[in-house]
Amino acid sequence: MTLRTSTRTRALAGALTGGALLLAACGNGGGDGGSDSGETGGGGGEGGGFQPSGTVTMIVPFAAGGGSDIAGRATASGFESVSDATISVTNIEGGSGAVGYSNFLGENGNPNTLLATETALIALPITQDVEFSYEDFTPIMMLGEDYTLIVAREDSPLQTCADLVEKAESERTVVAISGETGLDNVVFSLMEEETGVEFDRVPFESGAELLTALLGGEVDAISVNPGEVSGQIESGDVRPLCAAAEERYDYELLADVETAAEQGIDVSFAQFRGVLAPGGITEEERDYWIGVGQDFAESEEYTTYIEDNMLQPNTAFGDDFTAVLSENHEKLSSIIDGS
Repeated sequence: MTLRTSTRTRALAGALTGGALLLAACGNGGGDGGSDSGETGGGGGEGGGFQPSGTVTMIVPFAAGGGSDIAGRATASGFESVSDATISVTNIEGGSGAVGYSNFLGENGNPNTLLATETALIALPITQDVEFSYEDFTPIMMLGEDYTLIVAREDSPLQTCADLVEKAESERTVVAISGETGLDNVVFSLMEEETGVEFDRVPFESGAELLTALLGGEVDAISVNPGEVSGQIESGDVRPLCAAAEERYDYELLADVETAAEQGIDVSFAQFRGVLAPGGITEEERDYWIGVGQDFAESEEYTTYIEDNMLQPNTAFGDDFTAVLSENHEKLSSIIDGS
């Protein structure tokens, strides 16, 4: 599959799709150091100016092994490969991501700390009493968009998402979610709204824990990103029931997996994955990290991450990423509040 990396962004697909996203022509890119464009020129490691001091920390606000952890480690490695920075990854889990984000809030003004972000950045302030919002941080880079698969054990009688819904119509049906504010919970909520059924949920802290629960027979189905479960699909341990995506995947492993819409369930949802710096950093520090992100997006390491995890390579930087977050906030608020 030939991947296209574009600095144009689009709104979240399916439930979050409202047409092409109008990118901000001006505005603050986050923190105290905004510039007039999300596309700064040049690599972060070139010339004089700001350079990270010591080891940079990449915070992952979820447990090891899940999609956020994979993204954080791939980004840390990729950023290192295109810059002079040394980056270590630290998992700070708990509270469906709230503990990690709250810790990151305390790094205000520190350009030597980054965070691997995703939909919880938007969902947590909507659903919980937390002290932060996306406006408290400095958006650096959107890596891409990540859809979700609904999967069951290979020996499950369930063959499709339509089967899952039919089961839930007549008996208790248990699904696992990675935090109460994550992509998988949103997908199951959208399925409930679309079909009128109700699932019993069991929350875990990462996609890896969801998979363990499924394989252990604790739940009937889970919603996970393709990169979290591709190995188990290849080995035959799990079976995809459907993809909560607008179209079927082009990737060979998933090409035969029907979309939920093909099964009469009109549900589609993509979460963003990206990188934040703390609020309160300078424009020079912000532009350094944006430059590193742009260089990473042009690298083979980025392409490998996208292909291995079956993401859509839709990138955005700085103010453009801020516009994506603003649009996500508006539309996710509508979904979660049921308005």
